[in-house]
Amino acid sequence: MATVEERVKAITARKLGVDEIKMEDSFTADLGAESVDSIELVAMFEEEFGIEMDEDAALAVQTVGDAVKFIAEVCRQQGVEIES
Repeated sequence: MATVEERVKAITARKLGVDEIKMEDSFTADLGAESVDSIELVAMFEEEFGIEMDEDAALAVQTVGDAVKFIAEVCRQQGVEIES
């Protein structure tokens, strides 16, 4: 199983059509995500990890690194096993 970071980067790359993604990249400023992209990314992350995220909290996440931390925490809270 891939790590949370690898899975988040893979989904983000696929959705936004970006080849190289760094942890410090901003979804909007660096990767070009628009609001609809952000909503779709939240849904894709929920499906990938089998979790439910608070949409407002998830949409407030700005960077790839913050998304990795946020998703890992939600997985822990919801009892979903992840590879760190």
